[in-house]
Parts: sequence; C-alpha cells; structure tokens
Amino acid sequence: MRGAIPDRRPAGQAPARVASAAARRRARAVLQRLRAIANPGARMSANGEFVRFAGTPGYIVSQPLVDAVNCAIALERPLLLKGEPGTGKTVLARHVADGLGMRMLSWHIKSTTKGADGLYVYDTVQRLNDSRFGSGDVSDIRRYIKLGPLGQAFASPERVVLLIDEVDKADLEFPNDLLRELDEMRFSIVETAEEVVARERPVVLITSNNEKELPDAFLRRCVFHFIEFPDPALMRRIVAVHHPHLDATLLDQVLLKFYWLREQSEFRKKPSTSELVDWIGVLLRAGVTPEKLEAHIPFLGALLKKEQDVDALGRYDQRGGRLPQRWAELGPRYSQ
Repeated sequence: MRGAIPDRRPAGQAPARVASAAARRRARAVLQRLRAIANPGARMSANGEFVRFAGTPGYIVSQPLVDAVNCAIALERPLLLKGEPGTGKTVLARHVADGLGMRMLSWHIKSTTKGADGLYVYDTVQRLNDSRFGSGDVSDIRRYIKLGPLGQAFASPERVVLLIDEVDKADLEFPNDLLRELDEMRFSIVETAEEVVARERPVVLITSNNEKELPDAFLRRCVFHFIEFPDPALMRRIVAVHHPHLDATLLDQVLLKFYWLREQSEFRKKPSTSELVDWIGVLLRAGVTPEKLEAHIPFLGALLKKEQDVDALGRYDQRGGRLPQRWAELGPRYSQ
C-alpha cells in the first residue's frame, strides 16, 4: 500500500505485546488526574478521582508549590521537597493532610535509620522475654511484628499522607533501599511470609536539606520541587498567619531589617522564615516600637545562630555601619 510504513522487524520476531487492560486503565486514570490539575474545583472521591490541594488558612503556599503537590498526587509519585531549613517543608505535609482530609503519618529520619525500619520491626527481645517468663503465646510471631510508618501507610484502609522527613540524614544507600517499595507499594514480612500491599497509594512527601546527594534512581521516581525563599510580599502573608494583628509600620521595619541581614555576604547562616516568626513574637512581648527598631536590632539570638555571624555584625557596627531605613537601600530587587 502506498504510504504504508514497512515492517522492519527481524524475521520471526513477534509484534510488541499489547499493554494489559489494567495498565491501560491506570494510564487513563493518570491522564484524567493531570487534566484535572487545571480544574480548581476538583476533589478526591472514594473511587480515586483526582484531589486538588489549594493550601490551607494556616499555610501560605506559592502557586508553583501548589502545582508540584497536585502533580505528585496525580502521578501517584512521592514529592521530594528541597529548600533552606525553616522554609516550611516539614509543616507542609500536615497542611496537605488537613487540606485533603486525610490522616497523616510521619517518619523522621536519623543518621542511624535503615530502610527496613519504616516497613516493620520484629521485636525479638519481647518474644524472648515472653518465652522466659511465660507472659504470652510466643508461637504467634505476628504478635511481635510492629509496622513502621511506611508499613502503616500501606496497610491503612484509607488513603493517608506520609511524611518522610530529612531523607538526606541517613546513609547513602537508604534511598536505594526504598526503591521497590515506593514503586510497587508493597513489601514482604520475612518472618511470617506475608506480603503487605497498599490498598490505597499514600500521598508521600519527602524532605531534604541537601546535606547529601540523592541517587538518580531515587530522583527518577519522585516529583521534585525546590521551595524558593519567600519574597517580601509573600512573607507579609506568611507573617499575617502567625501574627495577624501586627502593626503595619512595625512589620515594615521588621522585614526591612530581616532581609538586610539575609543580604550580608559574610554570614554563614542566613535567618529563616521560622526564625523571623519567632523574632517577631519576642519583639511583641518586649514592646519594641518601630522607632527603636530603626536604630537597633534587638534579640539577635533569635535570628543569628552562628557566633561568626554575630561577630561580623559587631564589626559592621564598629566600622560605623548604619542600618537601612528604606527598602531602596537594599537594592532594586527590594523596591517597594
């Protein structure tokens, strides 16, 4: 036939196998969820239709972050969050759970955490004690299997939000140990020869402070978002959530000094959003006025956490340096 594409398969090679009906249904479901991202009214229903996260009154989110959360929900993949410490990565999981009406589970990673810890723990010590002192049926091994946060998320009858916090604290192989479980949402309990399969795929949020590089194979399985540090306009909205009745003049001076501190190139650790919120709380309790703040930055310990940074600011004062009075002094990026 004219215009037909010739079949160049080697002789005897069968045509590619057609995807299974289950795979086609899953692909259609993902496409529907992706299309629903653009629909602000979309919600999750019991049959797995798309849920759209739009933030909560207690957590101000940028539009790119909202899109990243919804993309992860649509693709049913973990959302990997990076950003400066104190930018709200960990807190986001709780507000995603609140916004979607789901239960939240947390797995806080330490330097000694192993991948298996999140699945289950076999309490051999308790079983040994029971066998010695006769306080239980030691033949039933299931009594000594304790599911970890990831195992609980898989075993949950309803969909949950799972936070895996500070994944970069563990050793380099930790993310690789979770590849199969995050992909297939299932794991085996060796001691009982049982398999736990997720009834509902959890919404997984993973945070990292960039202390270690994460493996490419792990990154490939995630949706990624870097939380940019808030600009002054967004920061005003964030502060309003925590200090709703803050005087506008005082807020302006607070943010002016805060962003000026962040612009100091000598500082080893820039003050974060959470530290700003704490600092404002101290200022309010101490009755600091905008006039006092114009000439002096009190309670520096709430903002600067490195002695080198405190010393650098002290040297600036000794050289006769002056604090900014107007946003224009911070440069064109901060023109108000």
